[in-house]
Amino acid sequence: MKETDLIIMDLRQFLMCLSLCTAFALSKPTEKKDRVHHEPQLSDKVHNDAQNFDYDHDAFLGAEEAKTFDQLTPEESKERLGVIVDKIDADKDGFVTEGELKSWIKHAQKKYIYDNVENQWQEFDMNQDGLISWDEYRNVTYGTYLDDPDPDDGFNYKQMMIRDERRFKMADKDGDLIATKEEFTAFLHPEEYDYMKDIVVQETMEDIDKNADGFIDLEEYIGDMYSHDGNTDEPEWVKTEREQFVEFRDKNRDGKMDKEETKDWILPSDYDHAEAEARHLVYESDQNKDGKLTKEEIVDKYDLFVGSQATDFGEALVRHDEF
Repeated sequence: MKETDLIIMDLRQFLMCLSLCTAFALSKPTEKKDRVHHEPQLSDKVHNDAQNFDYDHDAFLGAEEAKTFDQLTPEESKERLGVIVDKIDADKDGFVTEGELKSWIKHAQKKYIYDNVENQWQEFDMNQDGLISWDEYRNVTYGTYLDDPDPDDGFNYKQMMIRDERRFKMADKDGDLIATKEEFTAFLHPEEYDYMKDIVVQETMEDIDKNADGFIDLEEYIGDMYSHDGNTDEPEWVKTEREQFVEFRDKNRDGKMDKEETKDWILPSDYDHAEAEARHLVYESDQNKDGKLTKEEIVDKYDLFVGSQATDFGEALVRHDEF
């Protein structure tokens, strides 16, 4: 057997193991499951510009990338920041708007997602053409599992493949069944894309709606989070979830959640941290108050956006003085 065949077999086994673990978790939950997709915080640091700009650095670059700037001289930080500004200026008009800053911050915060896609890309792009077709994904993920109509483990791989194909087609904007890297990212992480939110809601409802009536009733809602396993006494958090369903989830009080109510539950309209940070960065750096930033304005205020040896050393002195 060729080495490439072994690699493909190993990948198939990994992917199917992942799918089976997910399926098992969905079929018999034993502890509280959180299906709600929240926007993550931009930084775990306190946002206090009077003390330091650490929060802004994490927000603008992502926490891991921000650390790399702390080892640079101020001149090196400014030079790298200038290169970043050119990337942020999407329309290449020489200005950075709040909207462009917001998009950049969101991208920086989701670096782990793009890294995840990069790690998988080569395994699925079998012909190395820079694209992933549905056939490539199907063959790598399912392969010979589809040849067995009655698998011993009891899972319906054909049904799982049908569900994957539906999501793939939703992510594939031009309908050619060939995914670009952005489309493949939307396929793997649909909760991150507005045009994929309907499929996230649909898949969630299919997982929870055991009687297939198109709604999620109270017992289905609780059953997805908690399995009694013969215990008659429910934990306090389960009682709280029952109250949440009645008081907040079921908005029209008909005893069940429809598609829109489910969407409001799992995809809430959170406070937009990226938008607030973009507005803050523009306000602090916009010297001529025209509502947009030039590269010069950003670089002049470089210590707000990125760190350097100077800012890191200055903060160390502050910490030493406080100590």
